[in-house]
Amino acid sequence: MRWRSSVTDVLTTVIETLGVRGSVFCRSELRAPWGMSLQACGVAHFHAVERGRCVLRVRGTRHPVHLEAGDLVMVPHDRGHVLSEPEVVSARAMIAVEELDSKAPCRYLCNSGRGTETRLICGAFRFERDHVHPLLSLLPLLIHLPSADGQMPEWLEATVRLLAAETRAPRAGTETIVTRLTDVIFVQLLRAWAERLPVGEGGWLGALRDPQIGAALGLIHRETHRPWTVATLAEAVGSSRSPFAARFCELVGEPPLTYLTRWRMQSAAGLLDEGRLTVAEIAERVGYESLPAFSKAFKRRTGRSPSSWRRRRQPS
Repeated sequence: MRWRSSVTDVLTTVIETLGVRGSVFCRSELRAPWGMSLQACGVAHFHAVERGRCVLRVRGTRHPVHLEAGDLVMVPHDRGHVLSEPEVVSARAMIAVEELDSKAPCRYLCNSGRGTETRLICGAFRFERDHVHPLLSLLPLLIHLPSADGQMPEWLEATVRLLAAETRAPRAGTETIVTRLTDVIFVQLLRAWAERLPVGEGGWLGALRDPQIGAALGLIHRETHRPWTVATLAEAVGSSRSPFAARFCELVGEPPLTYLTRWRMQSAAGLLDEGRLTVAEIAERVGYESLPAFSKAFKRRTGRSPSSWRRRRQPS
């Protein structure tokens, strides 16, 4: 599928709302025998194989995933997992990396093995507002983007090369560059997974592939302030009201106006956190002419008034 502009707009706005913060916490040059154990620590992990091969075992799953040079993989759901060479690895060869903080500077890992070398770049994604959108809950236990005959896709090769250079010799601006590069990795992994989904699967992200529902989601996200109804949304995407409403609910998992209200409240929460607009300005931006109506809807959704929501972010 070619991603239409409306679809990329939706994905961009949702990712911004989640508050994704990516980092690279270690570069590894390991020779067999080796193994690397990562504990669950409130983040989604990703790993890029620069050279060699290895296997990934996610705790709670039965079958290992074989990774080759050029592969990229993400473990989205805060699951502990083990990376190791393909052969059975003894406990003595296992490196525990649970103490590595994804907010700390990138570390370099090596070992005393004399076998085949494997090079990895390991990073993490933190989500400052992971409660605001169902996207993360829809992701599988593992997203694997395999290489083409051991060759990284051009975009990934360039990204990994820059990540390796920046983490090998940090300079002024390295943190910003690494964050931007890991943003690219996150979006590409989501795209790769969504593009392989059978039609009708994948919940909200899969719904973006449907021409009419994807277009409707784009309108909701780009023009949140408009007084949308089911009828006007259906008309805007060239559909009849009833079939549109049924299809939207089937793919997205909730009715159009329910999704619209939730997205308005999510957008409002983000704007309140930024602190640049007044509550009245935020209400207008997300489609409410009446401030009391906005405040009531926001409190029903979040359990807090807009003012209380904003105060919780202020230092005491």
